[in-house]
Amino acid sequence: MAEGPAQHFGRLLRQLRDNSGLTQEELAEAASLSPRSISDLERGINATARPQTARLLAGALGLTGPQRAHFVATARGHSPEASPVSSPGPGAGSASATRTLPRDVSGFTGRAAELARLMAGLADMTAPGGVVGIHAIGGMAGIGKTTLAVHAAHRLAGQFPDGQIFLSLHAHTPGQQPVDPADALASLLRAAGLGAQAIPAGLDARAGCWRDYLAGKKVLLVLDDATGHEQVRPLLPGTAGSLVLTTSRRRLTALEDAAVISLDTLPPDEAAQLLSSLAARPDVGRGDTGVAEITRLSGYLPLAIGMLARQLHHHPSWTAAGLAAELAAARDRLDLMHAENLSVAAAFDLSYQDLTTGQRRLFRRLGLHPGPDIDAHAAAALDDTSLATARRHLRALYDHHLISEPTSGRYRLHDLLREHAQALAATDRGVIREAATGRLLNYYLHTALAAGKHIPSKNKSPVATVLPPAQPPDCAPPVPTPRQAAAWLEDERANLHAATGYAAGHELPVHATLIPAAMASFLGVRHYRDQALTLHRTALAAARLAGDRPAEGRALNWVASAQIDTSDFSAAEVTLQQALALHRDLDDRGGQADALNALGRVYWPTGDYPAAVSCLEQALELFRGLGHPRGQAQALNGLGGVRCNTGNYPAATACHEQALALFRAIGHRHGQSEALTHLAAVQRLTGDYQAAAAKLRLAEALHRDLDDRYKQAWTRTELGVLQRLTGDNPAAEASQRQALEQWRDIADHSGQARSLNELGLVQQLTGDYPAAETSHLHALTLYRDLRRRQEQAEVLNSLGELSSRCSDSQAARGHHNHALAIARDVGAPLEEARALEGVGRCYFEDGDDHKGATYLQRALAIYQRIGAPGAQRVQQALLGHHVTTA
Repeated sequence: MAEGPAQHFGRLLRQLRDNSGLTQEELAEAASLSPRSISDLERGINATARPQTARLLAGALGLTGPQRAHFVATARGHSPEASPVSSPGPGAGSASATRTLPRDVSGFTGRAAELARLMAGLADMTAPGGVVGIHAIGGMAGIGKTTLAVHAAHRLAGQFPDGQIFLSLHAHTPGQQPVDPADALASLLRAAGLGAQAIPAGLDARAGCWRDYLAGKKVLLVLDDATGHEQVRPLLPGTAGSLVLTTSRRRLTALEDAAVISLDTLPPDEAAQLLSSLAARPDVGRGDTGVAEITRLSGYLPLAIGMLARQLHHHPSWTAAGLAAELAAARDRLDLMHAENLSVAAAFDLSYQDLTTGQRRLFRRLGLHPGPDIDAHAAAALDDTSLATARRHLRALYDHHLISEPTSGRYRLHDLLREHAQALAATDRGVIREAATGRLLNYYLHTALAAGKHIPSKNKSPVATVLPPAQPPDCAPPVPTPRQAAAWLEDERANLHAATGYAAGHELPVHATLIPAAMASFLGVRHYRDQALTLHRTALAAARLAGDRPAEGRALNWVASAQIDTSDFSAAEVTLQQALALHRDLDDRGGQADALNALGRVYWPTGDYPAAVSCLEQALELFRGLGHPRGQAQALNGLGGVRCNTGNYPAATACHEQALALFRAIGHRHGQSEALTHLAAVQRLTGDYQAAAAKLRLAEALHRDLDDRYKQAWTRTELGVLQRLTGDNPAAEASQRQALEQWRDIADHSGQARSLNELGLVQQLTGDYPAAETSHLHALTLYRDLRRRQEQAEVLNSLGELSSRCSDSQAARGHHNHALAIARDVGAPLEEARALEGVGRCYFEDGDDHKGATYLQRALAIYQRIGAPGAQRVQQALLGHHVTTA
């Protein structure tokens, strides 16, 4: 049946509106008509339009010349020659319409960098020896490809006096097949003025005719919504002078000499500006928090932003905050992003329909992935395919702009595309979805177990935990070395965290408890303290929910280790007491040993040395009974640290040397480096600076090789102390400043305080007393926040020495007396002696030689008892005041 005038005009109006990228509401607003009028005309309810209506529509659509005349005549029910924007049909006449760009968007926002590239491309075209300018604008559905192309074309139109032609290739027009290249060429030739009889048959002949027409001309050609390079290539000019802008949801990688412009989502500020502009309401400003939230929940996607902005425009009673709240609460955000018969979900679905069956299945399953990105190995596990197939399908999805590739080999879904994939996945049977996520969780667990065994834990971590053997699937990557294992764990850290949360939320306790345990050593060595604490708490909750008491005990030990790393000693003590009771109830001697070892490391920094020694000695005996050399070495290192703080340097040396031997015997390099650094500290305190420097050089080499940032900062701090003691103040200051930055990089407040106090001592020696006071006070604040009492005494003594240098003996005596009280309370003889020495020197300065001598003699006795270098310094001070010493 022949198409009637009403149907013919309705189809023409709808096609021109689609080509212009307008909704019915937008066209109605631009033409000062009602949306109902547009709808009735497009559906053929009104067969014709009044002359004034036809002219208003033609103006709103940007029609000029013969194309405008054709449109107005068709609107009146006449039957002129076929329109140049329609596909050719039998008996089509000729027309000349070489200015067919859709109207530009008045509220165009952003894309400055992309526009600059297009302008730069135009300059290259006009240079001597220039070629045809081809720009392929790509991006996901709704990203604004057509809007950018049309806007750029209008800005460039003056440079192309022979015509500006817009041709939609309809790769993703609902209900319409993509335009065949031969039909597209016929449309272009009619736009150039050729009659139907003059257009040759066949693709090659039409392409040659089109190139001949363009030769010597300057034409701007916009080819919108291309399916691929096969559709575009025959339409390209053959000689220089013309410019082609093509848009596609596909990456046109096979289109030779095309400059590629891949559009990303808008930056937040430009997204807010776009929403505010399109909403066109004074109460919807770009600085509004509701506007910022709407654009964030829209994924900064221009299509979604535009639809929501028009909802705000047409609903004056709505507020940005209210719409943002509705979006945030929605189970299906995409369902709210629509305008008339257009929606974001429908636009996405057109891209999905382009895929093969296997590609569609992977896209759906990507919606099941709980993490932020994925690689081919995980995709193969998720989709139950080979690694090669997973790679091929991921690349196909990337070519369709359905996923992005922020780093090589790692792919990511836009937030709204993720929601679309999740909605599509929900159409699969539940057993299929559960099998897919089960394969993914198994992949992450067993590959993490395989990688984790290459990462030796820090000396603060549980050591007696026994994890199941790794059984990674065939698609898992090899992780045979510590470096490869650490690289994989770093790449997958966020995904492993997400997998743990997913497993916990779906009551899968094996994965929820074992993935954090497999990651624990890596997180500890890399000092991801907050993440470690969150993961281990998740594991603890999952174990308790499942009633798995051994897993609960293991998780308690790991939670405590993370609490110690964050210097939350009070919480760690509570956690470890719970762990110890549970391990005793289970008769788990390894768990008990771990808990006691950790308790010793809680009591040590907080100054409860007797409790620390008791716990560490019990742990040592348990580890010996278990035949666990690494556990023994860790307990010995802890005991050595406590012996050092209590001034028993020979015992400290013996403990650290035993620990070093055990660590060397089992090849535990992290443990060796820690034992060496502890030994260096003891040798420094006993005045053997040369031996201390040698130990630190060995430790430093190990730290660098292990990429342990904590120990690198620790060694640099110790080297700075040695440099100060040996008189190299410039080197000492440089070392402490370097260490301070390293401590800050890993957010270690205790380390920062240590370096700040040492920096202050160097600044005292160089005469920069104001800077020294700032450094010491900052260190004291940090130590007080951390409840590190012995270290507080150390800084107070430093402040006392600074006050003495500034001739303020009253303030100096106050600082030293405060330090003395703390040192006696915690049992720190070195700081006790230092405080006594400081008070004695104050009395000498005030002329009270009797009290001065009394305090210095007490200090001398302690220095001599513990074998510290301060003894010689005090003896010289006493002799200087004519006081004899025994």
